[in-house]
Amino acid sequence: MFFGTYTPKLDDKGRLFLPAKFRDDLAEGLVVTRGQERCLTVWSLDDFRGLTDRLREAPVTNKGTRDYVRMLFAAASQEVPDKQGRITIPPVLREYASLSKDVMVIGAMNRIEIWDPGSWQSYSEEQEQKFSELSDEVFPGI
Repeated sequence: MFFGTYTPKLDDKGRLFLPAKFRDDLAEGLVVTRGQERCLTVWSLDDFRGLTDRLREAPVTNKGTRDYVRMLFAAASQEVPDKQGRITIPPVLREYASLSKDVMVIGAMNRIEIWDPGSWQSYSEEQEQKFSELSDEVFPGI
């Protein structure tokens, strides 16, 4: 389970230091790809395999399925953290998420998201009110 907000930096080669708390769960490898709202999503290999298995069950005759699969897999990059806990973010993904030196890394339950700090700030401000309203929808009766 991934949670928390971190502010590592990208180096000149596009490498990102994973937060120390996430490294053990991702030591065997991970997949980084496009996420929604112009962030990047990082999955452990096991979770990405599970997602892939679920997508295999979706009908390829459905245009939405085809579109989603193309966007998700076309930019996906399998990485193994180096001994210092760094992964390389490919240029196409850095451009997609408008990443420069400063980034925000957030834990989002079973995945990690990597955001441009300004984009994360705008998104989180927009979502703050919705967050309190969604609790009834997400957790009815609690």
